[in-house]
Amino acid sequence: MRQTHKAGEKLFVDYAGQTVPIVSNGTGEIKTAQIFVAVLGASNYTFCEATWSQKLPDWINSHVRAFEFIGGVPTIVVPDNLKSAVTKACRYDPELNPSYQQLAAHYGTALVPARPLKPKDKAKAEVGVQIIERWILARLRHHTFFSLGELNVCIKALLKEVNTKPFKQLKGTRQQWFDSIDRPALLPLPKQSYQYTDITAVKVNIDYHVQYEDHFYSVPHHLVGEKIELHAKEHLIELFFHNQRITSHARKYNSGMTTVSEHMPVKHEKHHKWTPGRLMNWAKDIGDEVLLWVKTVINQRQHPEQAYRVCLGLLNLSRSYPAERLNKACLIANKNSLYKLKHIKDILLSNQDQLLPKNKESLPTLPQAHENIRGPESFH
Repeated sequence: MRQTHKAGEKLFVDYAGQTVPIVSNGTGEIKTAQIFVAVLGASNYTFCEATWSQKLPDWINSHVRAFEFIGGVPTIVVPDNLKSAVTKACRYDPELNPSYQQLAAHYGTALVPARPLKPKDKAKAEVGVQIIERWILARLRHHTFFSLGELNVCIKALLKEVNTKPFKQLKGTRQQWFDSIDRPALLPLPKQSYQYTDITAVKVNIDYHVQYEDHFYSVPHHLVGEKIELHAKEHLIELFFHNQRITSHARKYNSGMTTVSEHMPVKHEKHHKWTPGRLMNWAKDIGDEVLLWVKTVINQRQHPEQAYRVCLGLLNLSRSYPAERLNKACLIANKNSLYKLKHIKDILLSNQDQLLPKNKESLPTLPQAHENIRGPESFH
């Protein structure tokens, strides 16, 4: 059936079957670049570029650059049934990728995938791919490229020739037809370009955090066990529950955890407010030896938070023992490098601290010279 294309209505998108090899400068490894092609239905005005893959991020960003190239937005975009566009192919009701749907909503266009195994539904794209392969890729086949950017510079120069080359059976060029027919009918571009968003469903763990890549992000604790939707942008993580945004975080690319205190249960929030400075201030009020013991324990750990529970356990002993006894127990522990909480408890339970003289200066010391003590000269 001969199809009639209205001005500015449809943009047909697809990937070329041919790929272009790119040689790594450092290793000599050869990777292949994919060729994205977009063709307007009425004027045949064509856009193409090279990307590393046909995966969702490249697929979405190629659409963004295609819209910017034509300077507007078509009413309908007609893709093929590749996985980046269609999650579940169906002749009548295909299931679209959520990120792809979000792109369409941002630009105010509709997505109408071609029927499975019906290439004539996107004949413009098929013909556009053939033209790109003959007039651009064939001319580049003897060139060696060392970067994706280098390849795209050459494609851009040759693409201009394609769009200004006269039609064989029609008057004018793709560029002239685009300027007179398609351009005036296109929808305007939004103020901001669409930013690729990875949308995925996640379940809230029992610790009221969700995981994206190697990082954990907190959500309000009452959502533990619920399935929510995570939207990951380049610098932002947004979390949605029943289509309502519940929180957002700055995106982190390292392993670790981002926690907002408001998301915690009351008991957890109080624990989270402890800092090394607060612990040392409490220790100083009890005694200098307690402060020294707490400082040493904190410095011994890779991260201060690993020492919080031990230090809190020591400081809470001040509720059961006088400050003087606790300070003397820490004095004994400091002199003998005992930095476990059970050591302090054992000293207090055995009353060792009460055997110390009141004057710290008169503490007994071990003899430095004795007939049973041997020095390095005994081991020649």
